[in-house]
Amino acid sequence: MNKRAEVSLAGKLVFITGASTGIGAACAEQFAAAGARLLLAARRENLLREKIANLKSSGAPDVHTIALDVRDARQVQSAMDALPEPWRAIDVLINNAGLSRGLDTVQEGHIEDWEEMIDTNVKGLLYVTRAVAPGMVERGHGHIVNIGSTAGHMTYPKGAVYCATKAAERSITEGLRQDLLGTPLRVTTVDPGMVETDFSKVRFHGDEARAEKVYQGLTPLLAEDVADAILWAVTRPAHVNIAEVLLTSVDQANSLLFHRRTS
Repeated sequence: MNKRAEVSLAGKLVFITGASTGIGAACAEQFAAAGARLLLAARRENLLREKIANLKSSGAPDVHTIALDVRDARQVQSAMDALPEPWRAIDVLINNAGLSRGLDTVQEGHIEDWEEMIDTNVKGLLYVTRAVAPGMVERGHGHIVNIGSTAGHMTYPKGAVYCATKAAERSITEGLRQDLLGTPLRVTTVDPGMVETDFSKVRFHGDEARAEKVYQGLTPLLAEDVADAILWAVTRPAHVNIAEVLLTSVDQANSLLFHRRTS
């Protein structure tokens, strides 16, 4: 066997959470184009139906969808247990489901926003990984990709809780990689900076005008840029583990420093 051969995704089963929009949807498109079979999960089943229709119209291979709230541990395990036999042997897990809520100081923050971020970004990541990883270990192959953020590397004002959830993601990913040492499984965190998706609209509870200001005067990453990095990491030769990918646009240096054009 040629150790330098890239991993082919043809016929491989890729499970993507938060797949209805943004980075998750972009991953679905790029992995489908690479020949992967797709297991797509999101809370908004109507958007998933639209996504599956678009993928099939573009000639994608097999796609299966499940409505899933990763915050609910029992629902996660039940959904995995109820998968039809052809959809059980997951080769790649992309833990993409995540969000930010609010931009407030800790002393003025809303507890319901904190709980939603912690339950989704930290607990949801753990619940899905716990449900999928044992099968990968048993089968002797698999790749887990967690979506982090530059926020997990540097905390910014009014973002303490969101930054904490992404710092937790980074620690969980490192710990998982250590726990799986001695198996053929690979574990990667892909940590993007500012990406122009619905992220800011969700953060600001649907305030589109406020969300648009986030991207004014600079060129952010696109969801497709992040999906491209994920695809690259997953297709490296099987003996290569890309532990961490940190990516920003050229207009961002870190969580605090941006270049914004005034005209």
